[in-house]
Amino acid sequence: MTKSLGFIAAIFLMLLTACVETTVPQTPVAKPDVKAQLPERSAAKQFVSVVNTVEPVAERECRARTKGMNCDYKIVIDDRPGQPVNAAQTLDKSGRPIIIFTLAMIADVRNADELAFVMGHEAAHHIAGHLERQQRNASTGALVFAGLAALAGADAQTLQNATDIGAQVGARTYSKDYELEADVLGTVIAKKAGFDPVKGAKFFSRIPDPGDRFLGTHPPNAQRIEVVRKTAAAL
Repeated sequence: MTKSLGFIAAIFLMLLTACVETTVPQTPVAKPDVKAQLPERSAAKQFVSVVNTVEPVAERECRARTKGMNCDYKIVIDDRPGQPVNAAQTLDKSGRPIIIFTLAMIADVRNADELAFVMGHEAAHHIAGHLERQQRNASTGALVFAGLAALAGADAQTLQNATDIGAQVGARTYSKDYELEADVLGTVIAKKAGFDPVKGAKFFSRIPDPGDRFLGTHPPNAQRIEVVRKTAAAL
């Protein structure tokens, strides 16, 4: 049995009723710190425990803060070998919120607080409607850039290129704000679930710092850690 198969099997054996499946590729975030990884069984046990504790809290927070939104989170594992440390939030065809963890993420977190904070952060993206807002921004950007290209007399290929670039720019316009919003609400969710979000946010100190690049997708790590600290202090 391969290492990844052994890892996923350990999770399934410890909690057969957990909503855990395989899924599609996600955007890489960081390389795993192999030296600091927990033993597979310990990491699997920690993951199951955190999911069972945080998911109900995230669902309650979702129902309290939204109206008519699907708050039945489904936790998914991307068990393909070689995937980087990452977590992401998306929706299935029915609108059900999906939170995705790679095996590298499950193994790389140093403690349950980090895992709980990451899960709270991804759950917060759904509560705040970030996917829908990002799609609207992308559509607006595409229309604006395409309109400008059309006014300039662009040919069909140039018009398509302008549309694609506009969609990318539009999607990134408020992405840093969305990440900080998710950090704030993720802090609340982790805290209500009984974890230490400040300790959990130390995860940011181990991933590449994106800095404050123009149209970057994520804010500087130091800013995110400070947002978590201030939010937790206020709680």
